[in-house]
Amino acid sequence: MSSARVVALGGGHGLAATLTSLRAITDQITAIVTVADNGGSSGRLRQEFPIFPPGDLRMALAALCADDEWGRSWAEIMQYRFTSEGPLDGHAVGNLLLAALWDRDEDPVAGLDRVGALLKVVGRVLPMAAVPLDIEATFTSSIGRINVRGQAEVATAKGKLESLRLLPENPAARSEALAAISNAEVITMGPGSWISSVLPHLMVPAQREAIINSKAIKVVLLNLDANVLTSGDEYAGYSAEDHLHLFHKYAPELKVDYVIADSGVVTDRSSLEKIVQSLGGSLISADLSMGPGSSAHDVRKLTPVLAHIIEQRLVG
Repeated sequence: MSSARVVALGGGHGLAATLTSLRAITDQITAIVTVADNGGSSGRLRQEFPIFPPGDLRMALAALCADDEWGRSWAEIMQYRFTSEGPLDGHAVGNLLLAALWDRDEDPVAGLDRVGALLKVVGRVLPMAAVPLDIEATFTSSIGRINVRGQAEVATAKGKLESLRLLPENPAARSEALAAISNAEVITMGPGSWISSVLPHLMVPAQREAIINSKAIKVVLLNLDANVLTSGDEYAGYSAEDHLHLFHKYAPELKVDYVIADSGVVTDRSSLEKIVQSLGGSLISADLSMGPGSSAHDVRKLTPVLAHIIEQRLVG
């Protein structure tokens, strides 16, 4: 296994897929996770406690758990959801565990590290910002302009994205996340809900500057379907090219080295390559899907692609 220092940015199922692939390549992984979720179990816990939404952080921890009986069994427990007719219905055990640690005044990162030690995770999981966030967006559609607030609401809104905002605006980053980015040899961004899980990482000023200034190889992973994103519940109506234009809009100074796209979304290779080259990078296209019509990456297909990039970094 490599010892390359890799930082992975994102949230939800898309980030979990990247982390699962990276775990097979290197033992030096830092996941930096969006902290704006307001839906499901995380949203209900945020209504009751002034804490980070634990769901995406829990998924990242589970994806990085040790590949032995102890790690796998604890990961299953962390992901287990209660089914009942009472207030526990739908809550994941891992969400409750993180909420308990944070509610007893444990520093959020210390709580994540404690759970990481329990799961014997390969690497570390950190929040994207120093405070919990909300997302607000303005979309333009056939019915006019609409303002939407909340990650769950933004993720399911239809129309063309006009503007995206974090609340509070210009949030501070965690020093641990900035240190990891500064020390990284490879940084990955995506896949995932582009508007609500990927772009927000470029809207935390100190983190955006750290990524821009990093000497790491920077890799953008596009979603499998340009219109229905990896999470399966966000629709933006954009092509792969449009997703990269949005990426550039929120970090115009950021240059990337590689853009990885499933061959199914590369409808016009020359057009996509032109945009990737304008960002400073090279396009890598390959069959990455679990199967026809799937919106999930096959980690067995993604792993060798990432491994080749990381190997090039180590050789270089």
